[in-house]
Amino acid sequence: MVTRKEVAELAGVSEATVSRVFNGLGPMKPATKARVLEAASQLNYHPNAIAQSFARRRSGNLGVVLPYMPKVHLFSAYYFAEILSGIGEQVREQGYDLLLSLLKPDESLDYARLYRSQKVDACVILGARDTPDQRESLQQLQEQGHPFCLVNQHFEGLAFHEVDADHVDGSYQAVRHLQEEGYKKIAFLNGSPEYSNSGDRLQGYLKAMYDAGLETPHEMLLEGNYSRKSGYEAAEKLWAQREQVEAVFAANDRMAIGLMQGLREKGWVAGRDFAVVGCDDSDAAKLSDPPLSSINVPFYEMGKEAARGVLARVMQGESVNSPNVKLPTELIIRQSSKSSSLI
Repeated sequence: MVTRKEVAELAGVSEATVSRVFNGLGPMKPATKARVLEAASQLNYHPNAIAQSFARRRSGNLGVVLPYMPKVHLFSAYYFAEILSGIGEQVREQGYDLLLSLLKPDESLDYARLYRSQKVDACVILGARDTPDQRESLQQLQEQGHPFCLVNQHFEGLAFHEVDADHVDGSYQAVRHLQEEGYKKIAFLNGSPEYSNSGDRLQGYLKAMYDAGLETPHEMLLEGNYSRKSGYEAAEKLWAQREQVEAVFAANDRMAIGLMQGLREKGWVAGRDFAVVGCDDSDAAKLSDPPLSSINVPFYEMGKEAARGVLARVMQGESVNSPNVKLPTELIIRQSSKSSSLI
């Protein structure tokens, strides 16, 4: 095995200089760095990754914080699976490892513990909710100078590093499509207000209804929790006011599919008796009966961008106030949003 001493002798420098070159420490003349790298290439020298990490005071890990939800198959959920795939791909490309941390709902929101134990160099946080505890914990993390990035969540009045999608525009596209198909009585099934995308999608829905000069009675605004079960339960409320509903926009595909199932049991079939559009464009949207029109949200690309941005701050010392990214969304039209009752 080639040693650092051999590289130093061939390059005509000290072993300490070789160490500084490979660990990126201290000032270095370009000619000296080039000579060391050339010697290392000739000798096929590969520095010890563990030793490098210690020298840089880095763990070599990117942390991903996920919400722990009992009885929920988190990693099979389209939303988390796509974002994690994007993060994993970017981490692999940059030579880092991934460390997953599950956070229980009642657990103390002490994100900094991962940094204090030197387990991670940076974090990507998924499933964050807009609560007082969450805000306080994230502000502390920012004040301590720890690099982190939020995915699919923003906090009004606070400036964090965030990667999001344009949920306002996606929601607007969905409702405008239903209006263009001839529907006027359009209900909205939203998720919990603790998630910023719920507020964004409500904003898009209300804007589309306002622009079309249509009313939005309070009873047309329903709330679920982004689960299929909550969509199924919402079917009962919609069935009770079916004379006032022609179409539904649901804030994610799981709720939309649950709603379709619940209403089908009552004899009301999507794509025949009413129209429905979901959001996420998950695999389930393509396989539902009928296939579900949906807003495509680029979760994979959001994961990649979050990992890229936060690791850049670690590797290159970028500003704490990294530019936020908002990726576009796109409506995918399928059979569920075309009701034969109006055709």
